[in-house]
Amino acid sequence: MLDFGRRAVLAVRQNLISKVLDLEKDDLYQKYSNKVGNVVTGEVYQVWKREIMILDDEENELILPKNEQIPSDYFKKGDTVKAVVLKVDMRNNNPQIILSRTSPVFLERLFEAEVPEVFDGLITIKKIVRVPGERAKVAVESYDERIDPVGACVGMKGSRIHGVVRELGNENIDVINYSDNPSVYISRALSPAKITSIKILADNKAEVFLKPDQVSLAIGKGGHNIKLASKLTGFDIDVYRDNEEEIDDVNLDEFSDEIDAWVIEQFKAVGLDTAKSVLELSKKELLSRTDLEEETIDDVLEVLREEFSDED
Repeated sequence: MLDFGRRAVLAVRQNLISKVLDLEKDDLYQKYSNKVGNVVTGEVYQVWKREIMILDDEENELILPKNEQIPSDYFKKGDTVKAVVLKVDMRNNNPQIILSRTSPVFLERLFEAEVPEVFDGLITIKKIVRVPGERAKVAVESYDERIDPVGACVGMKGSRIHGVVRELGNENIDVINYSDNPSVYISRALSPAKITSIKILADNKAEVFLKPDQVSLAIGKGGHNIKLASKLTGFDIDVYRDNEEEIDDVNLDEFSDEIDAWVIEQFKAVGLDTAKSVLELSKKELLSRTDLEEETIDDVLEVLREEFSDED
């Protein structure tokens, strides 16, 4: 009778312990489910061939798979690791927390940490594409004309972006201004290459023409630059060599995201509908032909000259 009582007590205890453990597992699952997309920091506890185990500050076990690590990552026991929570799975009634350092979300969170304007929402990250450890392209936009989104993200002498680059194993990061104009957006996405002209075709295809010495820059090491530009813009981009000495002219409407529409209409009203037709005239002639102020003329000339700067 006594043995039966002890067994009953033990059974109750085990049942209580099981319920407590289940509650702890549920709490951990809920805690990290709410952290998906957030950056966490932990210490490497165990290193395996296909993954590493990381302990957070409460000694919860987190997993960073090999395929979610940057190729140059090398961690050993005791190292501090920063990563984004990718997902939380339940396996055999145990929560498994998966981290990532290759996700575009990780790069976005690093920008939020380094650039106050991004964190505060003054600068919007429109899209991020990456070849982890090699190259990334980040399209940014600001609705406040007083803020230069690229300059703010890069920082004085690269002070802001350097921290992000170091964390990603010296990944080459291109920060570009987003544009609704496909030609302008593609041209910027192919940076650092300078584009001669672009033809936008049906079915989200684009033909890009460049001087011979710019083709390799457009394609990039291992084809990374053009592949990332295609992913960023959503266009299938084909690159062609342009052997003409003169760069094709560009319609003023192509600059609609940098020059106000009413300003463009002022030029078109006096027969100046392309970039070169404007650049061929002196500032004095432009002032006399249009009703525009000198400051506006200067701004327009700066934008147009930048488009043709590779002629020099």
